[in-house]
Amino acid sequence: MVKVLILRKIKFVRISDCHPTTLKTSPMKTSNAGFNTGVVAITIALIWIGLLKFTAMEGMMIKHYIENSFLLSWMYKFLSVGAASMLIGTFEIITGFLILASFWFPQAGKIGGVMGIVIFFTTLSFLLTTPMTLKIAEGLPVTDFFLLKDLAFLAISVQVLERSQTKTA
Repeated sequence: MVKVLILRKIKFVRISDCHPTTLKTSPMKTSNAGFNTGVVAITIALIWIGLLKFTAMEGMMIKHYIENSFLLSWMYKFLSVGAASMLIGTFEIITGFLILASFWFPQAGKIGGVMGIVIFFTTLSFLLTTPMTLKIAEGLPVTDFFLLKDLAFLAISVQVLERSQTKTA
């Protein structure tokens, strides 16, 4: 009898019903709380990490990633390790403020969203370009796990860009 009651409560959904235009009638409750929390989190992380780039310690910590990156290694031909780190930090700080400003200014969200995508795509590329960053331990892939957070930050950046485009459309 319990099984029958449970089955009556389950609503089966066809994959074709999951098109974005039909999701508005979905019984799933959604809010902006998750998105807003993500935006604030990415803002804090970008500004904090960006400020750290102005320290000699952080400049040396990212050197191995930068010099092996096909996207960033050119910087060391023109800039010192410290200057390159500060340039990256400035880009991160500006991106953080633009993503935060997307709450009020959709145009800032468009720019900040694109800048965030560039940042997190670049840092995720370190998994492929930096020696010993991705390795196998006991049959499972292991990495410098601080890079994995950038998967979530990349997703938030994409959402900021998408939502900013719909606000101005």
